[in-house]
Amino acid sequence: MHKISTLDNGLRIVTQNMPSLETVSMGIWNSVGGRDELENINGVAHLLEHMAFKGTTKRSALEIAETIENVGGDINAYTSKEITAYYVKLIAEDLPLGIDILTDILQNSIFAEKELNRERGVIIQEIGMYLDSPDEMIFDYWQEKAFPNQPIGRSILGKTDIIKNISRDEVKNFMMSHYNPNKMIISAAGKISHDEFVEAIKKSCTNLPQGTANGRLQASYQAGEYREQKKLEQIHLLLGFEGIDYHHDDYYSLMIYSSLLGGGMSSRLFQEIREKRGLVYGISSFSSAYSDTGVFGIYLGTGDSQIKELIPVLCDQL
Repeated sequence: MHKISTLDNGLRIVTQNMPSLETVSMGIWNSVGGRDELENINGVAHLLEHMAFKGTTKRSALEIAETIENVGGDINAYTSKEITAYYVKLIAEDLPLGIDILTDILQNSIFAEKELNRERGVIIQEIGMYLDSPDEMIFDYWQEKAFPNQPIGRSILGKTDIIKNISRDEVKNFMMSHYNPNKMIISAAGKISHDEFVEAIKKSCTNLPQGTANGRLQASYQAGEYREQKKLEQIHLLLGFEGIDYHHDDYYSLMIYSSLLGGGMSSRLFQEIREKRGLVYGISSFSSAYSDTGVFGIYLGTGDSQIKELIPVLCDQL
């Protein structure tokens, strides 16, 4: 059974004790992501996530990684449209190390200029990798068309020209203006004592950012079409629709529908379009929910000579 505590500063702490395990996973989840960025610093939330691991007033970047990995643990992070998360996976007895590292990077990161310059290059390479992968980029193209001129429609990675020019102050200021205990949840699951964990977090979280920014724009879904000609072997197609938010009564129903429609080898789309007709190698559906909207879609790759037959069959399945 999970337990929840809320500290005086608004920080929420959630645990799930699983006594049969000898491990624990812990994460700090911030309600801050790509859709909280201004257009001129698009990509800063993701860059900030990278920079959090690049040194604090207490540790170098190498020491951050070694502290966790020397005890067989794992440390990582991710940035999405609405969330930035930092997490560790450890043997239960090493949880104090995880608490120390994660709270350190959120309170004492130094954003060294040398590390920032290096990390800009890393992210520019990441952008280049995506640009070379049409099966990845098509999702960004579709999102931008679905939510034009809105933060939620922009790429998490940002654009190369922007990443090249984002300053250290802009990265630090984004963290200090958006991160706040009221927007954070610290969770842990595994072999863990809730009360001991809460006390450890209280002692560690004494200097969290106190950002006051709260101007997230309401999403406005727009229909449209995007095409781009490239010399490729396949046509990459994404057919999408407006979905539903996390709070909608049909949230789980849509997840089930997506699974039945295109969730695996036994799904309707896979069986009809690949197995029976051989029109694609892979086809799948997805449902993504946000706090105030959602998207639902089908992605596939097919040949130029198959697309005319495929479209009517796909529409019939819907």
